[in-house]
Amino acid sequence: MDIILLERIEKLGSIGDVVTVKDGYARNYLLPEKKALRANEANKKVFEANRDRLEKENAERRTDAEAAGAKIDGTEIVLIRAASNAGQLYGSVNVRDVTLALADKGFDVDKKQVIMGSPIKTIGMFDVTVALHPEVRVTIKANVARSDDEAELQSEGVDVLAAMFEEESQDKGGFTEAFDPNAEPGEIATDVAEGEAEGEEEA
Repeated sequence: MDIILLERIEKLGSIGDVVTVKDGYARNYLLPEKKALRANEANKKVFEANRDRLEKENAERRTDAEAAGAKIDGTEIVLIRAASNAGQLYGSVNVRDVTLALADKGFDVDKKQVIMGSPIKTIGMFDVTVALHPEVRVTIKANVARSDDEAELQSEGVDVLAAMFEEESQDKGGFTEAFDPNAEPGEIATDVAEGEAEGEEEA
C-alpha cells in the first residue's frame, strides 16, 4: 500500500514522503495511529494544504521531546527483584516495569516509547532506549539487582555476577595435582616421585 507519512518513521522516511508498505502494517498501525494517510489524490491535496501546519506541529513536539530528553537521558532506575544464585530472575523486567520506575522518578513516559527488544532476565546493568519523538531518542540505565546494596555496587561499576562466580570457584578449592613443567606427558612431578622413593627407603 502507498501511504503519505505524517511524521518521520524510522527506516521508512520523513514527513510528507510517499512510501510503499505492507498492507497489514498500514492498516494495523500507521493509519489508526494517524502516522500516515493513504496516498490517493484526495489525501495528497489535503496533505499539501496542511503541510506547513503539520511540519510546524512536528517541530514543536520535537522541541518539547528534546527538552524532556535532556532531563531523562542517562537516568538510572533501580529494580529490586528475586533471583537465583546464578543471577537468573524469577520472572523478568519488562516495558511496564521500566515505565513505572521512571514514573516514580517523576518522568511521564508512555509504554510505547520504551524500546527494550526483549525482557531482562538476569541481574545487572542494562541500557534501555526511550523514544520520546520519532527524531528524539535517549538512553537510560536499568539497574536490576537483588538488594539495594547489590544495586549500589552495580551502580559503582562492580560486576556482581562475575564477582559471585569468582567467589564460588574459589570456594570449591579441592585437590590440585603437583605440576612439573619438565615432566613428560603422563609422568608425575619429580619432587612427588622423589618424596615417595625416600619414604620407601626409610620403611
